[in-house]
Amino acid sequence: MPLLKAPHLPPRAPLPWILPSLFAAFNVALLLIFSGLFFAFPCRWLAQNGEWAFPLVTGLLCVLTVFSLVSLNFSDPGILHQGSNEQGPTMVHVVWVNHRAFRLQWCQKCCFHCPPRTYHCPWCNICVEDFDHHCKWVNNCIGHRNFRFFLLLVLSLCLYSGAMLVTCLIFLGRTTHLPFSLDKAMALVVAVPAAGFLVPLSLLLLIQAASVSAAERSYEGKGQYLQGYNPFDRGCANNWYLTICAPLGPKYMAEAVWLQRMVGSDWVPKQNLHVPLCPSALRPPALPGPGPGPQAQPPGLCKPGTGPPGSGEAAALQEVRSVCVCGGGG
Repeated sequence: MPLLKAPHLPPRAPLPWILPSLFAAFNVALLLIFSGLFFAFPCRWLAQNGEWAFPLVTGLLCVLTVFSLVSLNFSDPGILHQGSNEQGPTMVHVVWVNHRAFRLQWCQKCCFHCPPRTYHCPWCNICVEDFDHHCKWVNNCIGHRNFRFFLLLVLSLCLYSGAMLVTCLIFLGRTTHLPFSLDKAMALVVAVPAAGFLVPLSLLLLIQAASVSAAERSYEGKGQYLQGYNPFDRGCANNWYLTICAPLGPKYMAEAVWLQRMVGSDWVPKQNLHVPLCPSALRPPALPGPGPGPQAQPPGLCKPGTGPPGSGEAAALQEVRSVCVCGGGG
């Protein structure tokens, strides 16, 4: 009988996480290579001539940079795990954040209602709490649990790049009377990329510092809130405290996730919007406390979907307005 050839299986498509992971590993390897050239040539010459301050300072900055980079690569950005089948997209949940209404958006992939400022990252295929952006340099999302590592990485990279550039320039200035050598060539190889990365890293650090001071997120953009009022802004000092020093809280490991972390007393859930409501529901509920909180003007209405991803602010107000029914006799 003639032999039948086995059918050829179609080639498998490369996994989508391979290239981003290789790019992140390449960035770590590039940092280690340039650091090795820096410490092996210009730093070694300065140490041999009694200049021990340069190797000590740059060495500490190198350790801090590598630590923050590796920590950010393997950190949890604040992943909200998938919900249960008990929840459904037909239910409507509205929360008040500092006197501003937010309708919780339903994530079709994770099957739960996302808290405010939660966004489903298309690259990682996860919902991240307090999402800022997806950093392709480290192949990880930047969110609630690792935003301080991201700031530490940007700051340490700025300081380390500036220290390497200054050290190479000092080395080249003190060896002008010597003929061109391998040490000078390696100093130029290190100084050029250090100067090239220093400018964009400094701009990024300034942008992130301004965003933290104003309690803004990169994916939201500017002017996304109604009437220019940002309900997440608690003042410059409190914003920096919440970003850098505040406890992160427990991780979200439950099967069904819905507002497991309550953000202060200003975060009040409001449910059961399918029952008749009166116009008083449009006002935030009374909050306990020693004094009145920051007052905001009544939010206006806009078309659904114009707010930032995950907020649903205008849609929440329209939906509350649409189900509001007033009684005639009080």
